[in-house]
Amino acid sequence: MKVALVGNPNSGKTSIFNHLTGLNQRVGNYPGITVDKKTGVFRYHDNPPITLIDLPGIYSLYPKSRDEEVVLQVLSSKEGEDYPDMVIVVVDASNLERNMLLFTQVYDLGLPTILVLNMVDVARKNGITINHEKIRELFHGTPVFQVIARTGEGMEAVKEEIVKPRAAKVVIPFLEGEFIDCQPATDETEVQKNYVEERYRKIRQYLGFAVKKETIPSSMAEKHRKADKILTHPVFGYLFFVAILFMIFQAIYAWAEWPMDLIDTIFLSLSQLAKESLPDGVFTRLLAEGIIPGLGGVLIFIPQIALLFTFIFILEETGYMSRVVFIMDRLMRPFGLNGKSVVPLISGVACAIPAVMATRTIDNWKERLITIMVTPLMSCSARLPVYTLLIALVIPDEYVGPFNLKGLALMGLYLIGLFASLLAALVFKWIVKSKQKSFLVMELPLYKMPRWNSLVITIWEKIRLFVFEAGKIIMAISIILWVLASYGPGDRMNTAVAKLDKPQTQEGYEAYEKQVASVRLANSYIGIIGKSIEPAIAPLGYNWQIGIALVTSFAAREVFVGSMATIYSVGEDFEENATLMVRMRNEKHPGTGLPVYTLATGISLMLFYAFAMQCMSTLAIVLRETKSWKWPAIQLLYMTTLAYLFAWLAFTLLK
Repeated sequence: MKVALVGNPNSGKTSIFNHLTGLNQRVGNYPGITVDKKTGVFRYHDNPPITLIDLPGIYSLYPKSRDEEVVLQVLSSKEGEDYPDMVIVVVDASNLERNMLLFTQVYDLGLPTILVLNMVDVARKNGITINHEKIRELFHGTPVFQVIARTGEGMEAVKEEIVKPRAAKVVIPFLEGEFIDCQPATDETEVQKNYVEERYRKIRQYLGFAVKKETIPSSMAEKHRKADKILTHPVFGYLFFVAILFMIFQAIYAWAEWPMDLIDTIFLSLSQLAKESLPDGVFTRLLAEGIIPGLGGVLIFIPQIALLFTFIFILEETGYMSRVVFIMDRLMRPFGLNGKSVVPLISGVACAIPAVMATRTIDNWKERLITIMVTPLMSCSARLPVYTLLIALVIPDEYVGPFNLKGLALMGLYLIGLFASLLAALVFKWIVKSKQKSFLVMELPLYKMPRWNSLVITIWEKIRLFVFEAGKIIMAISIILWVLASYGPGDRMNTAVAKLDKPQTQEGYEAYEKQVASVRLANSYIGIIGKSIEPAIAPLGYNWQIGIALVTSFAAREVFVGSMATIYSVGEDFEENATLMVRMRNEKHPGTGLPVYTLATGISLMLFYAFAMQCMSTLAIVLRETKSWKWPAIQLLYMTTLAYLFAWLAFTLLK
């Protein structure tokens, strides 16, 4: 048995779905499109399990968007795999007239239907009393229930109704003669307009028999309107939003650091344990140097994903996110984005992976795709170690007035990311074609407390989606990179190592081991790749060592520092040991004898990392979100091209 849940956005439909299914749910996409397909299993006592389908939130069955097309196709295509045996329509009891439009349309499809009046507590506070038995009578025995999904009140009766055996009966249409098809409409037709007006007229007539409303001078709605005067103010609204963002990202940086370090330490220890406990061999090295670090590279993002989506959940549940979208829409629209794009873009400063996942809140496919394509240009935290090393290496420790040059350079790199993302969005606005109209239709819901029981389910859903979907791709890439860095053609690596002078003392053994690692890397497949691309990167001022770092850091940008440390045979902690910077400062071009790491080379490298898509994790999640190799390929191509051009331009002008 299949049961579909239908309702307006902000009606509490997803909360009811979570209440009925708990953690027994999964998220996918409908074939060929990126509209969410959320299904779950509802079990009640000894009854057979029932499949619940949480359909996208819509206002009407007239298909003007992908979401509305999907809902209508599911409910009207009897041959479809998701065609339901029953529909539960969830409506906001405090805004009954608007919500009942969708219910009457679903009712006229002739499917067995349950009407759930949610948020009756809000309705009561606004002086609204609903006679649900009268509504049941008006709709010829359709089951009607009043519930509070946030607390679970009234849900037991809904569960009993879902599993109750029922005989087929003839449904008397609410409104006869209306034709609804699955073709997207660019504009509302005169026929649609007439039928909507007729539906609302009849809805108001029905509600006149079943709903009473008392006038309450100091109602909740009035208090919320007063709050909106501040939060949507053309000046104070933006200031408040900036303050909220500052608080959120400070918290993400501060709170995610400890668990991320812990995860990193745990997997480093596991890697060392595998090396010490297992017999030396290919499998042990693969496990210790490829699989375990690859798994750690997936799980280390979990704290940021969990924290970011916790804050997004709170902002959405309280109703504040709708205000953010409203005030930002006018600023973002000229760039081909909308107000909902601002959250992923700013989230990209922490990490592009949860930021790309956050684009699921954007309804318009074109604007969502543009947001996905430009979000990685925002300077994420993975770029910070690269920036820190290079700024310390080439930027003078001097002041311009009260400002330190190093600090100005770092701030400039973040501003470059912001402006680049907006300009790239402007270009994609003209490149990406879509028949879907670009407009923002939304409501400003009443402020309310978050439904904390839904938080755990939401966070688990996001983490599971990342770990089990993107994680598979990341693990595969990690293993490939390990193979390329661990092996070379023929006996080339061993031959190169044999030419090294072995240490005569114990003190020199550690340095020798690091030198062996460096030589083996230089003669591995990835080292050969680095040398082979040296002619292509020479115009940027880079040598083969930098080439290796560029290749390896495509797995993750922050790998650059570790790669440079390995190449130059020193410890990886450059902040505690300045040897890495000393060795890099002393590095000379073999042909000219000139320093490799000049101001020109340093600025060139910083700009390369500011623009380049050097994060396989992000590409994996873009593939997951777009369901196509086309868009991550385009993203990789255009960002790498930008990186090369700006790096070449900087080196040419500054050398």
